[in-house]
Amino acid sequence: MDLLDWHRGRLSSRRLVVLVKHLPRDGALNRELHGEAADWSVTDHLLASAVDHLAVANWMFAAVNRDEDAEPMDPPEPLVRPGLPSPDRDPAEPAGPPVVPPSGQPETATGPSAAELAGFFG
Repeated sequence: MDLLDWHRGRLSSRRLVVLVKHLPRDGALNRELHGEAADWSVTDHLLASAVDHLAVANWMFAAVNRDEDAEPMDPPEPLVRPGLPSPDRDPAEPAGPPVVPPSGQPETATGPSAAELAGFFG
């Protein structure tokens, strides 16, 4: 498919929007917009969470069953996930590109307006 077909009138704007909206998760555009986070699926996040919980459970078991004279163990570090700040990164530095919701408008940090809250809660 040639994107110039849209300019030539052979491809409608609606069809172009549908094609762009349904690009694959691991495609170049999604990777450019969302960075490394585009490479992780829900399954990958669940597996990382399971690994973190198992590490904490093992740490708690070892901490409870250690000798009284031994020095306390440090808790395990969670796996680094894409899009989230890593422990060795400066907190003032942005974590990555902002995630754009399906509406196409970036989310604001201020939260919903009073009218939006009133509409939601009825």
